Amino acid sequence: MNLNRTLLTTALLTALAVTPVFAAKGGNGNGAGDGTGICTTCTTGTVDAKEAATLTFMREEEKLARDFYRAANELWPTALFVNIAAAEQQHMDAIARMLTKYRLPDPVATDIPGHFVDQTLQQFYDQLTARARTSQIEALQAGGLIEEVDIEDNQNAIDATDNLDLKVVYGNLLRGSRNHLRALVREIERQGGEYTAQHLDQATVDVIVDSPMERGGRGDGTGTGGRGDGTGTGGRGDGTGIGGRGGRN
Repeated sequence: MNLNRTLLTTALLTALAVTPVFAAKGGNGNGAGDGTGICTTCTTGTVDAKEAATLTFMREEEKLARDFYRAANELWPTALFVNIAAAEQQHMDAIARMLTKYRLPDPVATDIPGHFVDQTLQQFYDQLTARARTSQIEALQAGGLIEEVDIEDNQNAIDATDNLDLKVVYGNLLRGSRNHLRALVREIERQGGEYTAQHLDQATVDVIVDSPMERGGRGDGTGTGGRGDGTGTGGRGDGTGIGGRGGRN
């Protein structure tokens, strides 16, 4: 299933018209963070309307990923879905800390599985879960689509902000999404399937899946550097319990 590249930007364009600028809470300068690995004092001042809208959108986009993997695991129980869902919860928490820092309202204040304020995300989630119900391979493929979209959105978010703390958070999420895509493709291939790019261009996906699992710095907020997936495959993982990938079949 191909996803129109403008699908997930619709909510941002809508939010820009209504989102006020919120002042940052806390001090300025380069700080050590809050003990979670997320720097909370790296920048000064405010976020603008676009940065605020992006944070709000990303909070629900990470929720979509978490909710999907939880739903997929109910259909097709596997450690892979459990582990990625746990990592997506960490991603949600990282965004939530930024919402708190910049005094932004949380669209996930009421956390109902499979329900989203943003109706574009709601539609996307419904499409993904319908696809996942057809087979485990399709659930894995749908997960791959989620990660491709997240990779693009996180890179766009990094490029669109000059706030160092936001760049750090989005960078951690971006690395996690690349690792998730690698793990999903590896599992699809292990089951005898093939993975073709669904949102990014094929060359970009090939570079990602053919490269090793990435590890972050100490306490990067994504849990990177955890051990492997318990299946005897791969090296050290990315904090989702997913080990490194051993090259293409």
